[in-house]
Amino acid sequence: MIDWKKYLIVLLITICLFLTAGYVSNYFAGKKIGQLKSIQDNIAINILSSETQFSLLQESSCKNVSASVLSSELDELGRKLEWSQKNSLGSTDEVAYLKKYYSLLQIKDYLLMKKISVSCKVKSAFILYFYTTAENCSECKRESLVLSTLREKYPELRVYSFDYSTDLSAVKALLQIYKIKDTELPALVLDDELLTGFHSIEELELSVKESFKLQEVKPE
Repeated sequence: MIDWKKYLIVLLITICLFLTAGYVSNYFAGKKIGQLKSIQDNIAINILSSETQFSLLQESSCKNVSASVLSSELDELGRKLEWSQKNSLGSTDEVAYLKKYYSLLQIKDYLLMKKISVSCKVKSAFILYFYTTAENCSECKRESLVLSTLREKYPELRVYSFDYSTDLSAVKALLQIYKIKDTELPALVLDDELLTGFHSIEELELSVKESFKLQEVKPE
């Protein structure tokens, strides 16, 4: 004789487990979206603040200009975007949008500091770094680590990083200006000289010292 009560209990347990799994999945999905929204709001505020600084600095006299303006803001935006990508939020439209906005902000900072360098006779140190995904560029991650180490040793050095695949006319213009090809990544523009492929910390440090005469920060 079939025990319908037993089957009914099993069915109810199965339904409860299914509903619980769906709730948990929706909860964590909602939490991720909430985290992304928080990041987006913070970055949007920082971007607005930075753009206001751009306007103020363009009207400022040389005595009021610091060689490190906006550097901390750009670093903070970069860290937030990197965090969102590492936490599986990088494929969303929101992060892609913020990544484009961040690329524009870097280009604006680069152009502004070049203008200040000429107008105020301030020696500025820039490196433009072009990379792509690990699947298409096995050395890009290593190069990123090298550049991070170099920046720690030389705080005056500004490194602007751009994803080759970013669908943005301003980024594409940089690629055309410096004749950068996707088969030559990672690529660096150092003092208007194009360097392709991986370069070690020793190679880049030598080039930085020769080109920019920067002062190394000694660890305390």
